[in-house]
Amino acid sequence: METRDRGVPGPLAPLLEAHRGRPGALLPLLHAVQEAVGYVPPAWVPSIAEALDLSRAEVHGVIRFYPHFRQTPAGAHRVVLCRGESCLARGAEALIAQAEQRLGVPLGGDTPDGRFSLEGVYCLGLCGCSPAAMLDGQVHGRLTPQRLDALLATAQERP
Repeated sequence: METRDRGVPGPLAPLLEAHRGRPGALLPLLHAVQEAVGYVPPAWVPSIAEALDLSRAEVHGVIRFYPHFRQTPAGAHRVVLCRGESCLARGAEALIAQAEQRLGVPLGGDTPDGRFSLEGVYCLGLCGCSPAAMLDGQVHGRLTPQRLDALLATAQERP
């Protein structure tokens, strides 16, 4: 029986067909799903597990293990703060605390209005410009509390 006949969500069906039967297909499939819809919907886990002949627990475990994968849509603005060694040595923890306070959510959280997602990453590749962050895909180095506050204020003014 073809996957589409089993009630698989429309956007998922072609992704499953493209990865079915390929060794090690889970990670590439999860990346493709997240690229297509912005996150991995929990309701899709059973279809993914069935298509790849895995248990739901295996699929869910991989999604939860890798911080890159989201199970909810990201906010309209993504604030990603570097937690790499260089950034930590140059004050990243204080910047993280500042962003958490300003946005009212912990690292890894989303604001209730869906406007912001606050995320941590272990390297943005800007070690020579530590501490660093990425806001809506644009990287910013040599952050100070004042520069971070200005970036967040500007983003809060945008839709």
